Amino acid sequence: MRAALIRRYGGQVQIEDLSRPLPGPGDLLVKVRAASVNPVDFKIRDGKVKALVKDRFPLVLGNDLSGAVVESHGSRFKAGDEIYARLDKDRIGAFEEFALVREGAAAPKPASLSHVEAASIPLVGLTAWQAMLDIGRVQKGQRVLIHAGSGGVGTFAIQLAKHLGAWVATTVGARNVDLVKRLGADEAIDYRAAKFDEVLRDIDFVLDTQGGETLWRSFSVMKRGGTVVSIGGMPDLKFARAWGVSPLFWLPLAFLTRRETRLAREKGVRYEYLFMKASGEQLEEIGKLLDAGIIKPVIDRTFPLEETPAALAYSESGRATGKVVVEIR
Repeated sequence: MRAALIRRYGGQVQIEDLSRPLPGPGDLLVKVRAASVNPVDFKIRDGKVKALVKDRFPLVLGNDLSGAVVESHGSRFKAGDEIYARLDKDRIGAFEEFALVREGAAAPKPASLSHVEAASIPLVGLTAWQAMLDIGRVQKGQRVLIHAGSGGVGTFAIQLAKHLGAWVATTVGARNVDLVKRLGADEAIDYRAAKFDEVLRDIDFVLDTQGGETLWRSFSVMKRGGTVVSIGGMPDLKFARAWGVSPLFWLPLAFLTRRETRLAREKGVRYEYLFMKASGEQLEEIGKLLDAGIIKPVIDRTFPLEETPAALAYSESGRATGKVVVEIR
């Protein structure tokens, strides 16, 4: 089978032939129809999350997919069922013709979506869901700020926040202001024309996708008792302990995230770093919102499997609006 892989961190992404993976107990062997590109793919390729995930080479990239079950070694799905899934962090590999999926990570593909549309959802949908519902517990009437509203996570998160009844602000480039307003944003801040921390106040929840200066400035707009969740910053000490990261990394991570820790304490807010987890149960709930038309996928471009390196480069350039998807015909 064909697969897009690397043979070392920082290496070129290559299209090579591999043996079809062998499923074990609880596994689904899935014929992949589409897989989406996410920023974590660049981080994995470059070795930036190797302290969190133990990879084996050659490493097939790709973290979420949509396809059809070929073999089922579980009890929930049978051969022929169409599913979508975010793969477990320690067994990624979606940019390939056949992939192994833990049954508990899979959910029925939303019937109203194509495989390309469905593949664009799992990672960004679970990220927004876990940030807003599991951690932030966003409620009706609260004020929410979502950074990079035209990105993959942002386009989903705006729609989810509006479904939850929140007032939503987002940062975005001028060319995508109309898009995020159509998705439900109440206030779209052109980050080149205005500084969000000079416009906003009394925010209950922030979803940060950028890290660095953007994350640090976000604390200044918060209401005391609010929550900041980052997927763009550095993992903090609390996260490292919870995820079983080697104690060798605890002190460096505590040092690198000292500013976030201090700002959270000074502002009286909760700060969490999120590396989302695969969950078929949550994907089923998300699927209901998709089939009801409450949340709609936003897709920029699709690429064939052979052009996976170009798909990664295009997504990494920052020019994409919504998701980039690799289609496997």
